[in-house]
Amino acid sequence: MQPEDISDSQWTQPATTTVATPVAPVWHTVLLMLGIVLLSLAGAAELSGPHAAVNRMQTYAFTAGTELCMLAWVYFGLRLRKVPFLSLLGSISGNLRSIAMDIGFAFAFWIASLFVLANIGVFWTVIEAAIKHQPLFTPGKQLTTSPSQEQTIHTLLQLAPGNGKEIAAWLGLCIVAGIAEEVVFRGYLQRQFTAWARGAAVGVAVSALMFGMAHGYQGVRNMVMLAVFGVLFSLLALYRRSLRPGIFAHSWHDLIAGLALALLRAHHKL
Repeated sequence: MQPEDISDSQWTQPATTTVATPVAPVWHTVLLMLGIVLLSLAGAAELSGPHAAVNRMQTYAFTAGTELCMLAWVYFGLRLRKVPFLSLLGSISGNLRSIAMDIGFAFAFWIASLFVLANIGVFWTVIEAAIKHQPLFTPGKQLTTSPSQEQTIHTLLQLAPGNGKEIAAWLGLCIVAGIAEEVVFRGYLQRQFTAWARGAAVGVAVSALMFGMAHGYQGVRNMVMLAVFGVLFSLLALYRRSLRPGIFAHSWHDLIAGLALALLRAHHKL
């Protein structure tokens, strides 16, 4: 598929030859961003605290519902400007070779991203220890985490699936989130701010910032890490001129992370 609408110029042609146009009104984008921030704050408030109780199935259903609502809102905004919704996905081909290439790029991207994020995590820990004048580790003692990190780990463990029904629901949620968040952040928001700023850098930066801010329940450190992850997803989308590799990588990253946490919890490793 090669959409012909001028709004696809982010994917198909350099910004120097074609001027991208916004895909929705300003007010529409402002309301979407406000909604994302409010949902993030609400999630952080609900899941904060060491004794916060989580009904996983209800949480999965609510999260999937909000993701679909964001997609519907984006669809509405595009309709106002008569922009095809599928144009946000970029250049998508249905042949097996193209799908296989996108899967390969998604896997390579995922491995490289984990390496980048792991190094940033180590750097963060070293800097934090230096600022607080604390040793990184003490011989003979277990490594300890900060209270904020312990809270984040507790929250993520609470959200990880615990039985077969929850695993099935988690799988569905990961697919919905992978599609919805790539369309909203790398498709819609990145396209909007690229058009307004006449440059991809601003679009990448704003979409990544909003992606990090959308995960308030994970704490400040993880929000920063996810903003970096968002930049990497944006670069992948620009390189492939498509959201499909990012959707693949996003969905299976969430799926594997949740299953890994569930396994660690079951064996009392966390």
